[in-house]
Amino acid sequence: MINLSAFAGRKIAVMGLGKTGLSTVLSLKNAGAHVYAWDDNQASRDYAETLGIVCTDLTGITKETIDFLVWSPGIAHTHPEPHPVALRARAEGIKMISDVDILSMVQADADYIGVTGTNGKSTTTALIGHTLKEFRPTQVGGNIGIPVLDLEPMGAEGTYVLEMSSYQTELSQSFQPVGVVFLNITPDHLYRHGGLQGYIDAKKQIFSNPPKRERKPIAVICIDTEDCFDIAEELEDDGVWSVVPVSTQKRLDKGAYVEEGKLYEMREEGAILIADLNGFEHLRGRHNHENIACAYTIIRQVYGIEPQRIIEAMMSFGGLAHRQYLAATINSVQYINDSKATNADATARALACFNEIHWILGGQPKEGGLNGLDEYMKRVQHAYLIGEAAPQFAEWLNARGVPFTQCGTLDVAVMAAHQNAQNNGAGVVLLSPACASWDQFKSFEHRGDLFVDLVTTLARG
Repeated sequence: MINLSAFAGRKIAVMGLGKTGLSTVLSLKNAGAHVYAWDDNQASRDYAETLGIVCTDLTGITKETIDFLVWSPGIAHTHPEPHPVALRARAEGIKMISDVDILSMVQADADYIGVTGTNGKSTTTALIGHTLKEFRPTQVGGNIGIPVLDLEPMGAEGTYVLEMSSYQTELSQSFQPVGVVFLNITPDHLYRHGGLQGYIDAKKQIFSNPPKRERKPIAVICIDTEDCFDIAEELEDDGVWSVVPVSTQKRLDKGAYVEEGKLYEMREEGAILIADLNGFEHLRGRHNHENIACAYTIIRQVYGIEPQRIIEAMMSFGGLAHRQYLAATINSVQYINDSKATNADATARALACFNEIHWILGGQPKEGGLNGLDEYMKRVQHAYLIGEAAPQFAEWLNARGVPFTQCGTLDVAVMAAHQNAQNNGAGVVLLSPACASWDQFKSFEHRGDLFVDLVTTLARG
């Protein structure tokens, strides 16, 4: 756990008592800070109190009673409407910060690499962390599921690789990364940011506090989406960041690109072949080629490690659960857990990797539904619908002539998909919901774990 003794005696409010908020409260309490915590959810408050946390209504905070307010990323503070505590803090002139800011304050000598974008953040973050550990002390945290204040102190010799969601980038004020990976932009979480431009602006905040060092910080940006291309050009014009573009769709005269599954790095003497990415069995598909290319490039650019050493370290990466993870193979049928695919763009990346798909989808729908997935429907043999989105998705599938079954729940869908796939004697049972999970599950992890449990039971016969 990070040592927060610098905050001993300080009066600190914490809004939100989810995983990040609880970590923040307990870390500050252990350091001797006076902590005032709150969550609008009664169940969250009840659980916090079992941990010895006294909950205090924060709607009456003043600048005299609170030094600063730590806002948890899971709590909306501006959209769809301003939160009363956030309004109060702004009216009182109370500084709002994140747990990442606290880490940055007390571990100011360490290096930080931030990873953001809409899809691929967790895989890229984990891949960078896995690889960099071969060369220097490295820890991974943030939106990937490990609260940053639960990490260990490292000092100047270490690197924190942090996955940053839009909820975290918009709040952070002291985060000064030596390198940033910006993967892509597609519409997501729009209700939290007042629309697409608000979402983009929140993501761009990751570049707002470049470290004051001799060398420019590195911005590795995949320019395959128009918005990311524009961000790269904007940063180039500002001249504060050293921008290194990456593409999986076209050749570049600078940075790195992927062509026919091969990674090339541009140097003065021209394009240098770095690796055949088709050899990464746990990272299939163009979207994972994007993740590999960006992870390779940030490590190469920030630390100057030899290309072959980076690739060798990457090759032992086994992938992440819930991201196109092979749960089992039963009689030549593969069962793939892609529960992390909570929007259509993420699901497109999975559909592009397989054929003869028995597709399990549905949940709490995102804006745009299944838009953009038409080209992949020829790969789908049958769809199995669950959750709130089922009626909406049924209309979409019916209009495109895709056969489907209304299943309601995941256990029914898995059994139906299993029976059909086994009767065909081939194919893939793919859980890639294109939806959030909160209508039926605690999280996408909970959804994916249940899928794996169901498949494991089937595999045992």
